[in-house]
Amino acid sequence: MTDSPEETPRRRPQQRKQVLLRLDPSVYEALARWAGDELRSANAQIEFLLRKALAEAGRLPKETGPLPRRGRPPVSEH
Repeated sequence: MTDSPEETPRRRPQQRKQVLLRLDPSVYEALARWAGDELRSANAQIEFLLRKALAEAGRLPKETGPLPRRGRPPVSEH
């Protein structure tokens, strides 16, 4: 099958962005405890909170996908 101009191009999954974030140590410790209480990593908790704030402010882009699942993949039934 050849690509023709009429075909809709497939979107390749975007790479997740890496960001250096400097936090006050006490803020990080509080965030890490909160993340642990909700069974998330500190990184996942930061993304969760940022998405929530963006959504509440009406600034979360429509094309934003769901938060990626972390941990072990679910057991598939055969």
